[in-house]
Amino acid sequence: MGSFYKDYFNSCKILEHYNYTKDKLEKGGVPSLGPITVVIIVFCCFIILENLLVLVSVWRNKKFHSAMYIFIGNLAFSDLLAGAAFIANVVLSGPATFLLTPLQWFVREGTAFATLAASVFSLLAIAIERHVAITKVKVYSSDKNCRMVLLIGACWVISAIVGGLPVLGWNCMNNLEACSTVLPLYSKRYVFFVVTIFTLILLSIVVLYVRIYRIVRSSHAEMAGSQTMALLRTVTFVLGAFIVCWLPAFIVLLIDALCPRKSCTILYQSKYFFAFATLNSAINPLIYTLRSKDMRKEFLRVLCCWGMMGQGKPAERCMIPLRSSSSLERCSPKQDLTTAPFMKERSTFV
Repeated sequence: MGSFYKDYFNSCKILEHYNYTKDKLEKGGVPSLGPITVVIIVFCCFIILENLLVLVSVWRNKKFHSAMYIFIGNLAFSDLLAGAAFIANVVLSGPATFLLTPLQWFVREGTAFATLAASVFSLLAIAIERHVAITKVKVYSSDKNCRMVLLIGACWVISAIVGGLPVLGWNCMNNLEACSTVLPLYSKRYVFFVVTIFTLILLSIVVLYVRIYRIVRSSHAEMAGSQTMALLRTVTFVLGAFIVCWLPAFIVLLIDALCPRKSCTILYQSKYFFAFATLNSAINPLIYTLRSKDMRKEFLRVLCCWGMMGQGKPAERCMIPLRSSSSLERCSPKQDLTTAPFMKERSTFV
């Protein structure tokens, strides 16, 4: 009985916060998956598969084992987790919200914030990598692996901290007046802090890219070449897509942090802005596909091999990582991929 009363109290605590920041709600109702929810879940599954394809392609092809592609793989991993986190968020929203304990609610929202932070810090890591690659004569010395590990490790550690701050105590559980409208158990100060930090990081990334473009177009241009410019354009498209998709959600969160309680009706439509932001995780793999001929070939080759496995054909050949994506045309059950000659070719961006 003690456990029952504890769970009842916890769910009532969540209802109290929702009633304070939103219109009056009634606890109850049976959680169900409506048609819109099912569509969102299917779309998120597509996001997961897309980014899984990126990760598999980067792992398989030795050509993609450079620092730049490792960071792109890290961004794809954060997008993959974002799709999974959004599925959990959608399934556990609505009536299911009031079946959660506050700790479960914080985990639900914290994972979403952590994946967002991971995406932002991955973009920052890519910008730092590009800046180091352009400004140093030796792009990477013996410490390249250390630098990559530190950047990627810092990305995920800081992201986990950002997502975990509310569950560690930065929340409004004992102060209803400080609560967010969009996220009723989060403190407005925390929401404002997150938006401010992310905005400053994105501005820093823009400054880095402006500096990189200036260096490339200056006397160091001959060191970079057209391939570097094409790669810069690709990552700039990725950055631009992130800003376009997430800017409306950031504006809503900023309004939430500054707006008095129940006075900004746009906050009650925040789910649509976050759904739009989720498009970013689906757009990035499309950018890689359209901008890079090598990645496009590798994506098709992996899909071809997945199709072979789906038809019950021998899959051991498809599991052999290749050194070059030029073997796309050899993706056939009759062709021994292990005998394909290694051809040195540069990554081609369009």
